[in-house]
Amino acid sequence: MKLCLELLYHLHMKEKNNIIVEALPQYIEAQSSPKDERYVFAYTITITNKGLIPAKLISREWLITDSNGKIQEVSGKGVIGEQPYLKPGESFKYTSGAMIETPVAVMEGRYTMISDSGENFKAAIPKFTLSIPRTLH
Repeated sequence: MKLCLELLYHLHMKEKNNIIVEALPQYIEAQSSPKDERYVFAYTITITNKGLIPAKLISREWLITDSNGKIQEVSGKGVIGEQPYLKPGESFKYTSGAMIETPVAVMEGRYTMISDSGENFKAAIPKFTLSIPRTLH
């Protein structure tokens, strides 16, 4: 019975605090310089509250791993100087960027959120790839 109650509690918490994160990366050729090992990418993030109660984004943590295995850790308060507050069903979209030394990298991370009920929870940022476009000759 205890296990069943714990499972129900965790399922309820998942429904209550459910933040979905989507990423759309784009290579910025005009700001990149492959001969100098500088590859610039923009990425547009959409954060959607699919949960049952409002939540505010407090901070971010990113890991950027390039194709040489070099890892950049980025963390800070909010995103682009904001700490968006999302009611159920609302989304927040922003664009930011990353500069790496290789033509390919992966990004992933998490946002720390706080719900209106005072609970801190993490919203996963699924891994996505930064990659220069392939051209066929």
